[in-house]
Amino acid sequence: MGSPMNKYIYRNKKEAGTAAANSAAQAIRSAIRSKGQANIILATGASQFEMLEQLVASHGIDWLKVVMFHLDEYIGLGADHPASFRKYLKERFVDPVTPLKAVYFVRGDAEDSVEECRRLGALIAANPIDVACIGIGENGHLAFNDPPADFETEEAYLTVQLDEQCRKQQLGEGWFPRFEDVPSQAISMSIRQILKSRQLVVTVPDMRKARAVKNALEGPVTPQCPASILQQHPNCSIFLDELSASLLSGGQ
Repeated sequence: MGSPMNKYIYRNKKEAGTAAANSAAQAIRSAIRSKGQANIILATGASQFEMLEQLVASHGIDWLKVVMFHLDEYIGLGADHPASFRKYLKERFVDPVTPLKAVYFVRGDAEDSVEECRRLGALIAANPIDVACIGIGENGHLAFNDPPADFETEEAYLTVQLDEQCRKQQLGEGWFPRFEDVPSQAISMSIRQILKSRQLVVTVPDMRKARAVKNALEGPVTPQCPASILQQHPNCSIFLDELSASLLSGGQ
């Protein structure tokens, strides 16, 4: 099945991130105009730096009408740990645009992670997502759904085991000093919950993502490449730089 994904290729990651942020900002403004509130999902990691920087600088968004969820968090990591995704989003998004209508962080250090998944599931069910700003991992993961990903679960959030390639990526991006410091479990939004978003804005720069991008866009839809499921979303735009797009078959 051919991918209906809108694919945009830019010279560098700054241009790709800017274009992705513009697309997300437009979706946020549109949701606020039509229903008085925008519900969004944000991702983290090195691939989102430029996009978030531009999103924060966007004009014409009443952030008091925006509800933010995010994709995932390591189990056992406090919100002040340098690699915490809550810390990342607080510094790069929440603090600069404060106040938001609501921020629903994934509490990776909650005493009961199953109960935390349940709490988040109820919140996201009450706030259907207008736009999700996400990335793709080096191993093709979406959020922390490493291959083979669970395409079937209806749970909104679940606890997952992180595979070796995923943990090596976190080390390689500089979030942890040693491989053994990278947690092996996380709370992650599920594939089906991500796909429930009305619009997906996917930002994937860098050569190290080129193989995952090719598999996701041009390979079969399979749990072995979790991001391949994006081919089935009716409103998905992917923003690449020349490096991450370098293995794609010719043509835009």
